[in-house]
Amino acid sequence: QKVSVEVLDHLEHLALVDFRNSEGVERLQKAIQFADQLHEINTDGVEPMDSVLEDRWCLYLREDDVTEGNCTKELLENAREKVEEYFVAPPGNIPLPKLEERETFLQGS
Repeated sequence: QKVSVEVLDHLEHLALVDFRNSEGVERLQKAIQFADQLHEINTDGVEPMDSVLEDRWCLYLREDDVTEGNCTKELLENAREKVEEYFVAPPGNIPLPKLEERETFLQGS
């Protein structure tokens, strides 16, 4: 099943993922084929669930005890990119190609 340019455009904007190369498009098509297997499962009479824990009356939460603190400097050392004292996420948004560029690429795949 071929993926349309419009679907690629929508997914790139949602996920900030670049599908410009053939490997990315192929991986996406394989993921769609894998997910399509779910259509073969008979779900007649099965109510959708909001959560796997929806049959419980209450959820038991642990106490939120602070055991450490003042470690901002150490945590920010793990950041790939930061601005002042904040993580930048996602790191380095990708520039998305123009719609015409994707159309010519998809014709070749």
